This record gives sequence, C-alpha cells and structure tokens, in this order.
Amino acid sequence: MFAALAAFILPLTMVTTASAPAQADLPPPPDGWNLVWGDDFEGQAGALPDSDKWIVDTGTSYPGGPANWGTGEVQTYTDSPENIGLDGQGNLRITPRRDASGQWTSARIETQRADFKPADGETLRIESRLQVPDITGEEALGYWPAFWALGSPYRGEYWNWPSVGEFDIMENVNGIDSVWGVLHCGVDPGGPCNETEGLSDSRACPDSTCQSGFHNYSFEWDRSGSSSQLRWYVDGQQYHSVDEGQIGASAWSDMTDHAGYFLLLNVAMGGAFPDGVQGGATPTDATRPGEPMTVDYVAVWESGSGGDDGGGDDGGGGGVDARSTIQAEDYQGQSGTVLETTSDSGGGHNVAQIGDGDRLRFDGVDFGATAAQQFKARVASGAPEGVSGLVEVRLDSPTAEPVASFAVAGTGGWQSWQTVPMNMSPVTGTHTVYLTFTSGQPADFVNLNWFTFSTT
Repeated sequence: MFAALAAFILPLTMVTTASAPAQADLPPPPDGWNLVWGDDFEGQAGALPDSDKWIVDTGTSYPGGPANWGTGEVQTYTDSPENIGLDGQGNLRITPRRDASGQWTSARIETQRADFKPADGETLRIESRLQVPDITGEEALGYWPAFWALGSPYRGEYWNWPSVGEFDIMENVNGIDSVWGVLHCGVDPGGPCNETEGLSDSRACPDSTCQSGFHNYSFEWDRSGSSSQLRWYVDGQQYHSVDEGQIGASAWSDMTDHAGYFLLLNVAMGGAFPDGVQGGATPTDATRPGEPMTVDYVAVWESGSGGDDGGGDDGGGGGVDARSTIQAEDYQGQSGTVLETTSDSGGGHNVAQIGDGDRLRFDGVDFGATAAQQFKARVASGAPEGVSGLVEVRLDSPTAEPVASFAVAGTGGWQSWQTVPMNMSPVTGTHTVYLTFTSGQPADFVNLNWFTFSTT
C-alpha cells in the first residue's frame, strides 16, 4: 500500500459471472485451523465498526508521519457515515466521495491488535471476503482499495518503513480485474524487496471479475518448516510466494522479530500505484465517486490447537480427566486471548494477553465420583504494580458462581511462572469448565500455561 508498482500484469480474461452474496457470519475455520480473531461486521446500519476491534484513521497522515499517508494519495480520511459504516446486513462499506469543490474523502481502519504473528512451528492465515468497488474503465481511475498488514513497530514511529514489514494481501487499482499481492521490507530504495515497488505478483480474480462479486483474499505466514514462507491466495488459489531465503536473514529478522502485525482496510484515491499503472495523475474528471468496497468479514486463523468462544467457532476435542495436567492451549473455546510460545518447562504454548472479561472453555472435564477439592494453576504475570485480577473456575456456564478463585498480581514477568493452589467447592461428575478472568483494571494481568484438579 505504501508504494507504486512499476509494472502490472494485464488480465487475459474477463469473466462476468457474479459470485455469491455476502454471508452474515464468520465461516468455520478451515480443517486444521483455529480462529485467533475475527469480525463479521454485524450491527446497525450506519454504525462505525466495533471500536474494541478497530481504529478509524482520519486526516491525510499519522501525526508527524509522512504526508498523504506516504503514498501520494489525494483523499482525506474521515469517520463520516458518508464514507464508512456498517450496512445492517453483515457488511462494512468504505465509500469514496467527492464534494462540489472536487475534494475527495474516503475511509481507512486498522485493528486495535498489533500482534498477529504465528507461533513457532505454526502457520497464520489472514483472510477477508470482500468486493472491491464495482466500477471499471475511465470512471474507475484512481480507485485504490486495499486489505493489508503493517509491522507493529510502525505505530507511533511512522518513519521505519519498510524495515518493519508490510504484507499487501489485496490491492486493486483503476477498476482492473486483477489482485496484487506485495511484500515490502528492507530499505527504500532498493534492498532485498526491490523498494519502492516491493516483491509482487498479480492475477485476475477466478470465476468472476474482482469488481463484479465477492472474493476471498488470503495470506499465509508459514513458520512450520526450516525456512519460513509467505503465500498469497485469491479464492484459495495461490498466485504469489516469498521464501525467507529470498530476502536474507537480516531483513527477515527486522520484519518478523517484533510483536506482530496490525491489519488495515481502506480505499485510497490516487497516489503512486494507480498513477503508475495509468501512466498519469489520477483520479481524473471522469472518475465517478460513490462506489464502495464492501467487506463481509476479516478473520485470522492459526494452525494447531485452540479455538474461539467470542464470536467465532469452536475448536475440536474436549473430554479430559480433571486430574490430568490440562494444557491451557487445549481449550475448545476462548474469548479475548492469544497463544504464544512458552519458556516454561515442557515447552509448547501458553495462553497470553488475558484481561478483564476474557475466558477459556474446556468441554467434557471428568471429575469422577470422588470429589475434587483443590484447583491448581500455572500462571505468570508481568503486570505493573497495582494491576491484578482473579482467575475463576465456573461450571457449565460462564456466568455460574465460581467454585474456585484466586488473585494474581505481578510475578516478575510474563514468563516468570508460579504454581498457585486453591481450595474449591467439591465437584464430581463431568462438566464444561470455564476459566474466567476478572479485574478492576483494563490492562492484561495474567498468562496461563496449565491447570489441574485434585482431591487434596
């Protein structure tokens, strides 16, 4: 999204069959994947996207950052319902407008979370089902819809691009039936990612044009092999990839050895990319305003164990002896948490970024006929002084009265682990166990590696 491509691939075919209409809910995770985060844009028509999930950018730059968002685009971003809002049918619409004086406005949003990154040995998949503005020819000149990701260190710095990394999952310009996938990294100009163009490829959308229907635009960051790989897809068909070895260890480390990425959706007007493809300044007098990008959902999945219990779909599994060591990452549902690689003995993952209102769900926990009377959990906390909270055990409902509870404050670090025992109300039989987390502060306060129940 930052830079123009000097060349582009003109699609060889134009298929006009429209794809299926928008769907209301997030799709179930693909086989072998689990939901990390998602938004299906449900809500009242005209409402802004969920502020717990999204930041609405406004103006012509970040404070102190490059002018015109670093790309030469000409519009001003706003939070006006004329430019951005839910449509009441499970979609987000971002619509460029032009006023009587010829000034363009549009909208851009980015996720609150900036930590999207696969765990060691896993693969992260980022996907959106969307329809780019349904406009072509001279009337489309300057339209630049995009779905992309920026490295988290960019927030607050704004001058460390492209070293922090940028994954352009879907870019489309000037109403051309083509999706571009681009990696930006290293230094500008030149460097291992050939800046400012980036490492890119493109293709026509399958079955129907990009403009005439919804398509799934996906990106995978694969850390499962000896060398990591990035892959781009449209409707499940791969058309671009970059291997770690192509750009070298130093540039790869700069763009991956940080907290992760935040996601963005926007429709720019004009700028380096559409101007470069057109061979002249865009938009023009012929450009027609008012055509939206329509977004059905955004989802982030990761391979491996886990699931989601907060607007997403359940993981598999369930059914475990309450007296075994139950790994926190083996939940069947969750809300508000993420997985990370743990330094605790035994390795694997712990559940992280746990704060007030978050929860984990474990199905079919068998306590047997002899009552369990103690709960024990392995926790760590790097919360600052004055930040603490409760770890609670509830049965069969996340709002049931807790059968066990203990308080956690800072343990000296997010990987400084302690085992905390706590007496509990006697429990027999098989139950769905909810671990809920309550705090008087908005900050995260605990990580969880495992837990177990015992008779004493």
